[in-house]
Amino acid sequence: MKKILSLSISLLIAFNYAVKADEGMWLLPLLEKLNMGTMTTMGLKLSAEEIYSINQPSIKDAIVIFGGFCTGEIVSDQGLILTNHHCGYSSIQSHSTTEHNYLKNGFWAMTKAEELANPGLYVTFLVRIEDVSDRINSSLNDKMTEEERAEKIRQVASEIENQATEDTHYTARVQSFYGGNYFYLLVYERFNDVRLVGTPPESIGKYGGDTDNWMWPRHTGDFSVFRVYAGPDGKPSNYSEENIPLKPRHYLPVSIRGIDKGDFAMILGYPGGTTRYMTSFGIDELLNITHPNRIKIRGVKQDIIWEDMMKDEKVRIQYSSKFSRSSNYWKFSIGQSKGLKRLNIKQQKQDLEKKFLQYIQADRKRSKKYGEALNLIEASIKGRSEYVHATQYMNECLRSGSEIISFASRAGRLEQALNEGDEDRISRQAERLKRGAEGFFRDYNPPTDQKVVKAMMKLFAADVKKEHQPGIFTEIEENENGDYDSFVDRMFRESVFAGEEKFLEFLDNPSLEVLENDPAYKAAISINSKSSELDEKAGEFSENLAIGRRLYMAGLMEMQKERIFYPDANFSMRLTYGKVGDYDPMDAVHYKHYTTLKGVMEKEDPENVEFIVEEKLKELYKAKDFGPYGKDGVMPVCFTTDNDITGGNSGSPVINGNGELIGLAFDGNWEAMSGDIAFETELQKCINVDIRYVLFIIDKLAGAGHLVEEMKVVE
Repeated sequence: MKKILSLSISLLIAFNYAVKADEGMWLLPLLEKLNMGTMTTMGLKLSAEEIYSINQPSIKDAIVIFGGFCTGEIVSDQGLILTNHHCGYSSIQSHSTTEHNYLKNGFWAMTKAEELANPGLYVTFLVRIEDVSDRINSSLNDKMTEEERAEKIRQVASEIENQATEDTHYTARVQSFYGGNYFYLLVYERFNDVRLVGTPPESIGKYGGDTDNWMWPRHTGDFSVFRVYAGPDGKPSNYSEENIPLKPRHYLPVSIRGIDKGDFAMILGYPGGTTRYMTSFGIDELLNITHPNRIKIRGVKQDIIWEDMMKDEKVRIQYSSKFSRSSNYWKFSIGQSKGLKRLNIKQQKQDLEKKFLQYIQADRKRSKKYGEALNLIEASIKGRSEYVHATQYMNECLRSGSEIISFASRAGRLEQALNEGDEDRISRQAERLKRGAEGFFRDYNPPTDQKVVKAMMKLFAADVKKEHQPGIFTEIEENENGDYDSFVDRMFRESVFAGEEKFLEFLDNPSLEVLENDPAYKAAISINSKSSELDEKAGEFSENLAIGRRLYMAGLMEMQKERIFYPDANFSMRLTYGKVGDYDPMDAVHYKHYTTLKGVMEKEDPENVEFIVEEKLKELYKAKDFGPYGKDGVMPVCFTTDNDITGGNSGSPVINGNGELIGLAFDGNWEAMSGDIAFETELQKCINVDIRYVLFIIDKLAGAGHLVEEMKVVE
């Protein structure tokens, strides 16, 4: 193969099992050379070609990017998809009303005609991965500035992407790996007609809520069911009643034989991002800026939203998905901060950096090549700190924290059209905003947002230097004596963006004067202008930071020739392998590798929305009516493996040595929240819902056994 493979082999040929096999998110084309020996020893019965092949159907053909943010898997020859409940959550919520609350009660299509369309939802299949490092690196040289280098990479990458997709309906993307030192082309096929087939109620799919999020033991049936449709010719098509279920190249058989401690398990999916090669300076930025800011801001916002959700069923439906998205990484920041400190990750990074400096200083050529790497990283991260802080507050408090201001930002192109007096363009932009308004106002409660905006503006004003505040804050100080409540109340009274009826009336006869004087739009323009200014200031440090990181990565790979170097996750398909297993999170505490339905019943709390148990589920439990999915009167629910996953892997298939589906990955464990930065071999666990529990819920509780019959179930 090309440069990246030869480099990888030279670095990894000394592989002596010093690093545990469960660490690493591996590129599929390199499995044969790097991983198959270990995987086979651990229990894999398949060949590399059966996992990843360009010419023959393989497991990779059953794995999809679900909606651009999760992973899913095909489990039937009719395009049936399994993914997590939390991955399908926004689609489920979009179909829910107070009359038909699918979040609360679940939904099951008993025929294909009953399956629900989801405009904007898509799945993407990987067609192939190709190493293009030589082609791109040969066009670069050390005399280029970082801007020139980036532009040349974009130019060559665009040529490669265009050639790869010429005369096809495929899309392609060239991505960088190993700190921007190597490059791969990834070719994809995207299908835009994805329909909701079924979902358990929140009391199953989200059992434990935020209390149990990132925790083990877990008792959550975190799954949902969709189907991908194609045009009559089998190719991608937008939604149409003429579309037919996709005939996939491959789908996963489903095993109900069960799992035991020590069983081989591999996961294929799309991990979103890791920073395993982060320096100690990056750790400081996380612990002193990123995490504390997120914890503080989202904590305030979530308290307000939760209170309104608990008071009103309609508001709860409207804000369920928004709240979940916010709280997920709020709690992640809490856990990762604790983990980084508890496991002393910063000191580990500093120890490595000390060795790196000793290594490069021992040789004049190395010193000349890599000597400035850490200095560039340190100076850049410290230099941008005040802009990173202000930008995060800008985004969390104002751009995404305030729904009315965020929505008003969408009118920028309408303002341009009004300024130009272009009637056709004005009409087009008004229609575009009308289409967006339907979805926005469906999930919007002005009184809730009004309370949130007040809190967010006060928090921003208190915690961000005045020179980094948008002009609208100066106006509030000068014109309204710093009374943010008064300003927000006036904005919600006067703005056309505060209510659907008023907004649509404005779009029927849009006026430049009205738009330019709208308080929400004026605030949005002011905020976006200052945000761009802050981005530009922070961007002044980007070039040196990119150079430093690239040199540090290259120097590490040269220094640690015995180490297994896998690239950080970047939402490209990866394989991780490990085993089913238990762990000891702390002194005198031992966690088994599985949970059962008994634990669901033990956690039940009718007074807590997070721990309500369905009556029918209790009846099935009491009767031990588990069908073929339980064993010896026990119904498995979740299990843990030591696979290396992160965000984006949600919904990924957990596959046994025979290539059969045994579970769906949906979470990591609290004790190893630092894992995106430093993998903890003794603590890190992947939490999975057992496929037997998935089928039990579909078949016995929902009465949708026709979906199980559609699958290839292996007993």
